[in-house]
Amino acid sequence: MPNRKIHGSKEQWFSLKRKFAWLGLAPFSVYILAFLGLPTVLAVGSGFRDGQGKFTLANFSVYSNPAVWDTFGASAGLSALTAVVGAVAGALVCWALTGVNQDSAVRRMVDAASSVLAQFGGVMLAFAFIATTGAQSTLRLWMQETLNFDIYANGVWLYQLPGLIGPYLYFQIPLMVITFFPAIERLRPQWVEASATLGANKFQYWRHIGFPVLAPSFLGALLLLFANSFSSYATAAALISQGAQIVPLQIRAALIGETGASNANSAGVLALGMIVVMAVAMVLYSALMKRAARWQQ
Repeated sequence: MPNRKIHGSKEQWFSLKRKFAWLGLAPFSVYILAFLGLPTVLAVGSGFRDGQGKFTLANFSVYSNPAVWDTFGASAGLSALTAVVGAVAGALVCWALTGVNQDSAVRRMVDAASSVLAQFGGVMLAFAFIATTGAQSTLRLWMQETLNFDIYANGVWLYQLPGLIGPYLYFQIPLMVITFFPAIERLRPQWVEASATLGANKFQYWRHIGFPVLAPSFLGALLLLFANSFSSYATAAALISQGAQIVPLQIRAALIGETGASNANSAGVLALGMIVVMAVAMVLYSALMKRAARWQQ
């Protein structure tokens, strides 16, 4: 009898615990709603109001401007380029880490550096590139005097769209390492042994087993890098002070422009366009992660 009572009380406790476990998400949910959900609703909602606050769809006429599509194309191109280069470079780093002992200093150093650099951006990252490769940087002057080579012979590209590639890769590659390395770690040694037993060589193993298993995780990480680059603002804003070459900078120009309050409403419409692109990327990312989970369980 005492054992049954103890067993029954444990079941009641676990049942009660499962019932109210969702309360643990309450603080995080409030944070997301207050600092992400509500600002997003207000920003997008402004695109459906005119200067007097009345509902209107006239603000969508901003998409009739070819310059808007040029900035979306530039943002997509920059994001795709940095995502592909970052994904390939990050995957190579992950592959190299598989040959390093998990408890080694190199492994801990790479893990720590990737965690920090993946979140490193904004004004600090822009200043780091200006100080290192800027027009008056020591590196540029040394290359001019020693190698007789001027990296800005055709113009100071650091403060234009091409100048964002290096800073974006600076945080894209570490993000790829963090995202993709767990998938490589979950490749089971038994699969290699089984394929070798059946007479398959290394090329055949990677073609029929390794790459198909890693493909969903790789493509999912690639989409995550694309979304990360597409939504980045602070680094671009610190480097490019003139012009609106990508969508986040065009939204900034609409908000701080001196041509009237209607620009602020068009900024909401542009923000809605960014959200649509991000939503598509995240839906595809979620689908790929579900497929990858089949092999990672």
